[in-house]
Amino acid sequence: MLFVFHMGKRKSYFIISLTILVFIVVSFTVFKTSKNGTSEKVKVSLRAVGHELLLSNQDSTSLVLPIVELNKGKFQLSFENKLSIAPSDLTTIIKQNINKASLPLYYLVEVKSCSSQEVVYSYEMKRAEEKSIIPCFGRVLERDCYLIEIHFINKGSSFSSSQIALIVFFALAFLFAVYFLYTSKSKEEKERSKSNYQSIGCFQFYPDQNKLVKEAVEINLSKKECELLSIFIENPNQIIKRDELTKRVWEDHGVIVGRSLDTYISKLRKKLIADASIKLTNIHGVGYKLEVKE
Repeated sequence: MLFVFHMGKRKSYFIISLTILVFIVVSFTVFKTSKNGTSEKVKVSLRAVGHELLLSNQDSTSLVLPIVELNKGKFQLSFENKLSIAPSDLTTIIKQNINKASLPLYYLVEVKSCSSQEVVYSYEMKRAEEKSIIPCFGRVLERDCYLIEIHFINKGSSFSSSQIALIVFFALAFLFAVYFLYTSKSKEEKERSKSNYQSIGCFQFYPDQNKLVKEAVEINLSKKECELLSIFIENPNQIIKRDELTKRVWEDHGVIVGRSLDTYISKLRKKLIADASIKLTNIHGVGYKLEVKE
């Protein structure tokens, strides 16, 4: 075949887009599940707290009542029977169970009287031990009916360290996918630019780049030379009338010329002279023909 048109193909765009979508969906699902699961983790942890407080009272038979979520981040622990509470035991037991469950380390604890609903003991725990507020550490609350409320305080982030790590992972994965998409596209466009040519004899004609290439040697073409050569390549071994060439290259752009056509044809002949199988012939009084020997 005389003329071969080489086209690059797009690769991987659909797969990358699908991957990004999967990352977003999975990320949303994981965070939603994690958010719903936190409430259950708190309830399990607080039941363990209640159980240990009863054991510290030598009570292994009475029940820890169901944990109640009062509002967002605030939970209530209550008991079937009365008990006494030592603040030192309370703070230690709560801290150990919260750490074990990987729950937020900022929280406020209030111990209320069941009858009066007044706060009889409270303290605030922060990540930094020296900033935590734990008063009356040595005073024991006498045996009575108590409600223990724990309020997890939002300090700018509702995510645990593992959730933050997951956010970073998906963010990096997304950025990598976007970067890969961009670089792949750029590389493909470069390759496509290199491969979009038409063969004519020993030359490779790149109409988009206004050049001829012969054995890695580039021959630059002017815009008009490139337009003329494109017309000849579309109609090899056929006579193209002067009027048609003039109209398509000049008059269609609102410019009418005299001898410009002959000048550009002469320039093209000189640039094609390296291949004897190609000849740009003047058909006297009619036009020009690109003769190509197959």
